[in-house]
Amino acid sequence: MSSPYEQNLKRLSEIADKNDLVLNPDEERVQKVVGLMAGNYEQVQEWICPCKQTQKPAVKGKDKTCPCNEWMSEINELGHCYCKLFYTKEKAAEQ
Repeated sequence: MSSPYEQNLKRLSEIADKNDLVLNPDEERVQKVVGLMAGNYEQVQEWICPCKQTQKPAVKGKDKTCPCNEWMSEINELGHCYCKLFYTKEKAAEQ
């Protein structure tokens, strides 16, 4: 069985592909966000977004899970989500 980090990276990559998006070309940023989210998953069994997390430690049912409800509106407006995890292909090419 793969680690929560590997599971999450696969899950997020599939979400990006399904929505014609890409993950941030900055691999360090991806590793950080995916890793923190995997840590939250290990604690509470939810893929809680570390960038929008309000409870420390994460609280199941209180913090936003990824992708959050507003991710697509952020991508449509900025070319990436607030966390800078998901990017449009065009915006990623500018990086």
